[in-house]
Amino acid sequence: MIIIKSPREVELMKKAGRVVALVFEKVGPLVKPGVSTKYLNDEAEKVIRGEGAIPTFLGYGGFPGAVCISVNEVMVHGIPSEKIVLKDGDIVSIDVGATLNGYVGDACRTFACGICSERALKMIKVAEECFWNGMTKVKAGVHLGDVEAEIERTAKSYGCNVPRDYTGHGVGTHLHEDPYIPNYGKAGTGPILCEGMTLAIEPMILEGKADVRTLKDGWTTLSKDGKLTSHYENSLVVTKDGYEILTKL
Repeated sequence: MIIIKSPREVELMKKAGRVVALVFEKVGPLVKPGVSTKYLNDEAEKVIRGEGAIPTFLGYGGFPGAVCISVNEVMVHGIPSEKIVLKDGDIVSIDVGATLNGYVGDACRTFACGICSERALKMIKVAEECFWNGMTKVKAGVHLGDVEAEIERTAKSYGCNVPRDYTGHGVGTHLHEDPYIPNYGKAGTGPILCEGMTLAIEPMILEGKADVRTLKDGWTTLSKDGKLTSHYENSLVVTKDGYEILTKL
């Protein structure tokens, strides 16, 4: 069941989303060679708790980090670790969830570490472009499949792929709500968007094939061919004529 949020609930989600955006503003500049992903995780948790919020991911399904930090070929759910030390040329996805007053903000950004290759910078660009191109289809009355198809079309236009088993989702009082939102689809199909729907749309992009694998830790998911990945996400609310991003300052 897709839950329509009231204006009061949307305002609460904006407050949670602001905390997420603040993490990116404060932790993004810390993505530098020689820094561990555990350090970035700890700094992100400080920001979240400093705003009176709770790290949504910490303990979610047993996840051990406050945020997910995924480097290069790791697409999603990278576990922060002192052993993972960033180096020049890495691309680093930081996926952040913050719960404030019972409502969740969820977003992800992929950052360049030091001097990156054109290939790596392209991957960051593709994920962002997939998101924003998808957003051009979002407004009340359109099919969710229109958004999904545009994300896939954009990825394919760059010779990239999207995963088949990992999706965006509704978001609200729970991190994962209906509907689930693949990064591929067919225009004119799927649920019809309504004013007040709150969604976390998150293009996950693979440089090579669409196949992924998960490590024995049960979380870390990476490209099966070892090629680069990237990830870009925002929480948003559907409006009559378009949308409003909730995970912003």
